[in-house]
Amino acid sequence: MKNTITTSWTWDYSDEISYKHELVSWINEQVVRQISESNKEPEWMLELRLKALNIYNSKSLPSWWPDLSKLDLDSIYYFAKPVWAWDNKTWDDVPENIKKTFDKLGIPEAEKKVLAWVWAQYDSEVVYHNLKDELKDMWVIFDDMTNALQNPKYEEIIKKYFAKSIPLSDHKFASLHYAVWSWGTFLYIPSWVKVKEPLQSYFRMNVKSWWQFEHTMIILEDDSEAHYIEGCSAPKYDKNSLHAGWVEIFVWKNSHMRYSSVENWSLDTFNLNTKRAIVDTNWFMEWVWWNMWSNTTMLYPCSILKWDNSRADHLWIALAGTWQNQDTWAKVIHIGKNTTSNIITKSISKWGWINTYRWLVDIKKTATWSVSKIDCDALLIDADSKSYTIPVIKTDNSDSTVAHEASAGRINPEYLFYLQSRGISEDEAKVMIVNGFISPVVKELPLEYASEMNVLIGMEMEGGF
Repeated sequence: MKNTITTSWTWDYSDEISYKHELVSWINEQVVRQISESNKEPEWMLELRLKALNIYNSKSLPSWWPDLSKLDLDSIYYFAKPVWAWDNKTWDDVPENIKKTFDKLGIPEAEKKVLAWVWAQYDSEVVYHNLKDELKDMWVIFDDMTNALQNPKYEEIIKKYFAKSIPLSDHKFASLHYAVWSWGTFLYIPSWVKVKEPLQSYFRMNVKSWWQFEHTMIILEDDSEAHYIEGCSAPKYDKNSLHAGWVEIFVWKNSHMRYSSVENWSLDTFNLNTKRAIVDTNWFMEWVWWNMWSNTTMLYPCSILKWDNSRADHLWIALAGTWQNQDTWAKVIHIGKNTTSNIITKSISKWGWINTYRWLVDIKKTATWSVSKIDCDALLIDADSKSYTIPVIKTDNSDSTVAHEASAGRINPEYLFYLQSRGISEDEAKVMIVNGFISPVVKELPLEYASEMNVLIGMEMEGGF
């Protein structure tokens, strides 16, 4: 069965697209106004963009981040609008060359068999979306952000929440994102609505030296439930591209939100994201993450457990390879009483790759009787690879509990001997061990995704031992 996970073919596959405007690298007020006008935005959003641009120009890069010297922000194309209209309601309406790309990604097949809703973004435009009628009848809103902002019914909701969990001044790339963002996901689940089937968005970057700054906003009202899956890919070019998508999640009382992300970027993509959730009373937030390839990834999902009895789980797999630097972490801030966080990360490094895991657990004075458990494991496939763990734990009360467990090492030769004694080849045995290593996270993905993860691991491990 097809699914929406992209494999290595996407690195070398791109489409020939004609655009309405000349592609100009550089970010300035004219480009920002052009983006806002093209998206038919209200005046308050343009004002926010221009304010963010001023902040961006005044900020320097954070000193603690990985080396970004190869990323030339002045050579990135920040605006590209195709010559034809997008936002197609049926799959047959999608232009043939774009349809072939997403056919290879498996989106139409996934929609039929697995997903409740699908929409696909190509560069800075949405090419296709569809929502099941039963969800429309329950007043579920699942639209792209740009289109939703043009709808008077949704504008006030967006204005209420937009940039409220991640401020414009959070860091330099935050202000850049708010200045030039386009499209993304707007998901609104009303009270008492529980969507059992996954809802999905897929982001495809096609232009050379391109950016993609989609903005995702998810709001779950009281006593609701949803599972959102996000997939990303980009072809391989000789010049660097930039992906800096933002995710703001607000889930209120007695609700359950699962956010799953599968990112498989090319080796010339800088993947610099910020994602943050604010958690209400008795609320449960799950982050399930798979990240592989890219030139440099800096991805730090954050859960703010603001009210009593809330909980957050962060489950993560990071695979780093040649010329790659995966710098990732989980950040949980406990504010309410009896809050709980569970962080499980699995990193795999081979061929001299670098995996750096930073995490922060901050238990405030008000967060009495809170519990946090961290499990961080690193698997090094060869002697040249590196794995770093940089933990930070802050506790401002004596009633809470924090448990931290970490390990790093190579494949156990005894495991290899046992499997080989059963007639399994050495390479096959190593792939089995790696799949077993990441299984605590993979098992939390839908079956179709979990199966593809095992296939991808096998492909990436070939010749890497």
